Amino acid sequence: MVNRGMVKLERALACGIAALTMAAASAAWAKGPERLVVHEWGTFTSIAGDDGVALEWRPLTGPSDLPGFVYTLENQVVGLRNTPVSKSMMEGTVRMETPVIYFYADAPMDVSLKVRFPKGQITEWYPRAEVVDEGGVDWGRFRIIPDQEPAFLTEPAPSHYYPARATDAAPLRVCSTRGDEFEKFLFYRGVGTFDLPLKVTLGGDGALSLRQPRGGQIGRVVIFERRGDRVGFFAADLDGDAARIVRPALDKKLDDVLAALTRQLIDEGLYEKEARAMVDTWRDHWFEEGLRVLTMLPRSATDALLPLTMSPAPTELVRVLVGRVEVVTPELVTLVRARLIQAIHSPEPRRARLLEALQREHGRFLEPVVKRTLASIPEPAERAAIEAAIHALTPLE
Repeated sequence: MVNRGMVKLERALACGIAALTMAAASAAWAKGPERLVVHEWGTFTSIAGDDGVALEWRPLTGPSDLPGFVYTLENQVVGLRNTPVSKSMMEGTVRMETPVIYFYADAPMDVSLKVRFPKGQITEWYPRAEVVDEGGVDWGRFRIIPDQEPAFLTEPAPSHYYPARATDAAPLRVCSTRGDEFEKFLFYRGVGTFDLPLKVTLGGDGALSLRQPRGGQIGRVVIFERRGDRVGFFAADLDGDAARIVRPALDKKLDDVLAALTRQLIDEGLYEKEARAMVDTWRDHWFEEGLRVLTMLPRSATDALLPLTMSPAPTELVRVLVGRVEVVTPELVTLVRARLIQAIHSPEPRRARLLEALQREHGRFLEPVVKRTLASIPEPAERAAIEAAIHALTPLE
């Protein structure tokens, strides 16, 4: 097992940070801290049937949307106690997508930060962390450098990673025996199994029922649906712990929902550039084909799911996590069922082509959609054939 104390010492020496310097910095903070503003945003994505029951799922399509320099479970990283596995093979009810943590300071300073994930596993992160294990991710001590403009790593391929840099946050430097790494934020992702603090069900009349199982106000939500080029949405700040919302008519413009969601994120405490960076990051996923509910998690829920500790304590801490509930509608089940049955009764290579077409259309949500669809197929032989066909698909992420 890696000696964590030795890792800290090696990093301190590599960064040229002596114990005396750290003690002096702590003393200065005891006298009166300088401004340190910390803002975070991210997404919890789940998928459920019209009855609101969350499904365990793995993404079954597409290469990674992250640059190659991002650390993953497959990397042999100092401090990683888990056996490296592919994230695409990890089942869970929630995929924690792209939380990023920004820092704003008036002068350079040393900070340490750790995020725990008690009900999940961290799967990707950047810059290099001191420890990543079952408990979360610990970056140890790093330096905020508002007085510098370092070059950040990039790769030619497009990625969901880069839009998050379009803010006024201070750069930071994480150093180790491997050398310095510079970034505009701390980045991490993960997979977990837990219930989001909003249950969404779809009634036979087409109305959505929203409920906070633990009480409290529902708060800010966006209900969005897309079918081809037609889109509809409903955005509001809802009082009470339950609400019934008619499924939105598909007569709106995408720019309108982008503006409404950006306003909600700003109202939650994000700076405008941060809110726009978040929307730009997930524009293609949040507003793709399908029906979904986006909700702003209460701060208490975020702190419980992702306990964060840092030193020195920030003068301001804002955490905006969006819960995304993808709803498997009855009409989607009917469509997918017909196409799956057509595929398994087709000879090769047509069967493979039909399944690949489904995989392209439904992307990473194919497996949970199929799970939901299987319940509507009475013939055991057909269910077994579909399960075998889906299992044979190569999961990539």
